[in-house]
Amino acid sequence: MAASGVALPEVKEVAFLERIGAHSHIRGLGLDDSLEARQSSQGMVGQVAARRAAGVVLEMIKDGKIAGRAMLLAGSPGTGKTAIAMAMSRALSTDSPFTNMSASEIYSLEMSKTEALTQSIRKSIGVRIKEETEIIEGEVVEIMVDTPASGTGQKVGKLTLKTTEMETVYDLGGKMIDSLMKEKVQAGDVITIDKATGKITKLGRSFARARDYDATGAQTRFVQCPEGELQKRKEVVHTVTLHEIDVINSRTQGFLALFSGDTGEIKTEVRDQINTKVAEWREEGKAEIAPGVLFIDEAHMLDIECFSFLNRALENEMSPIIIMATNRGITRIRGTNYKSPHGIPIDLLDRMIIIKTVPYDEKELKQILKIRSEEEDVEISDDALAVLTRIAGDTSLRYAIQLITTAGVVARRRKATEVGMDDVKKVYSLFLDENRSMQYLKEHQSEYMFSEIGGGDAPLGSKSEQMEISS
Repeated sequence: MAASGVALPEVKEVAFLERIGAHSHIRGLGLDDSLEARQSSQGMVGQVAARRAAGVVLEMIKDGKIAGRAMLLAGSPGTGKTAIAMAMSRALSTDSPFTNMSASEIYSLEMSKTEALTQSIRKSIGVRIKEETEIIEGEVVEIMVDTPASGTGQKVGKLTLKTTEMETVYDLGGKMIDSLMKEKVQAGDVITIDKATGKITKLGRSFARARDYDATGAQTRFVQCPEGELQKRKEVVHTVTLHEIDVINSRTQGFLALFSGDTGEIKTEVRDQINTKVAEWREEGKAEIAPGVLFIDEAHMLDIECFSFLNRALENEMSPIIIMATNRGITRIRGTNYKSPHGIPIDLLDRMIIIKTVPYDEKELKQILKIRSEEEDVEISDDALAVLTRIAGDTSLRYAIQLITTAGVVARRRKATEVGMDDVKKVYSLFLDENRSMQYLKEHQSEYMFSEIGGGDAPLGSKSEQMEISS
């Protein structure tokens, strides 16, 4: 019989949504075991001294020895300050929370500046809560479920579990039967049952049942049959942030605010009670503090009130490591008429360790552009990469990186497999950089409104406006 009449179902490919961010290519700081920075590693290129300094700070963070201190990443725009902070967040363990914010985020109508900073600080402090729970762990020998003949009514059943030393039969209720069915537990599986919650976790198949089937899926995990008694006491560690504890104990919002994000202002009394309780847990050995990192980008946007608040917050025993980044030189402190290095008060600078970043050389710019091209899945020729490197040196690295994607679009439109020199030149002529935009404004300032180039002799506006004023 011919098989041509059988209609095969159409197989559709599953499309995964993958977003490429400005720092998605960064995997870590790119240091070796002796904290020496490799020239190009884990997405990081150059900035050898800054990366090594960040690695030393990272080791201190992991040891919990730098809590309550601050670090400043200072350098000109486009020298990788945010990239170093992102690399530190990738290198930290999951137990150490990392909060990323921009200084301008605190200027909100919904809550005060100090409340916004307090919430960010407490989001960056983890609490490891230890608790002991009783579990039943063993290999499933047999599951028997009795269903009423009518089809409705209470299900009852028996579960036989064993370890290498003992075997026990447990009576099952309706909820436990449903949980077993949901987890698709069958004879030969090794499972754990939490006695407090009734949660069932399937650890894998027993090695003794490895030959039950001729073929098993790649996802099948084989484990040893548990030893000792069936009932055991197990220590479970939960890691939460102080902010999450604040929100859960805030009566006006409750734990649902964790999902909606609308936490509002939390009363000081609530936080004081939580601090007291966490201190008690620490003394009893039930909890320990895991200080994380709060990264504040564009730190010069903070005002004098915020800086004063951070001075006090850094002296608190439960404070995270605060990392700031700024590209300002000697400038005015926001909220005052005084100037200071980086726009940060001297008393706060005294509490900081400052890491400087320096501009990239031509070789490093080329390597970064090559990494970004691979990350954005754009094939680029050597000639085009050389042109892009020269553009990055003459303008800025950010501008050159933005030309990669646009040049890739132009290359695809002409059915090319890789970006050529002509594609880069095309997009360079289409999109202005800062210097060319400034030059154009100077040449055509009379056609724009409110041009202030040239001081008091500058035109008031466009030609038509000047004619109206003169008439």
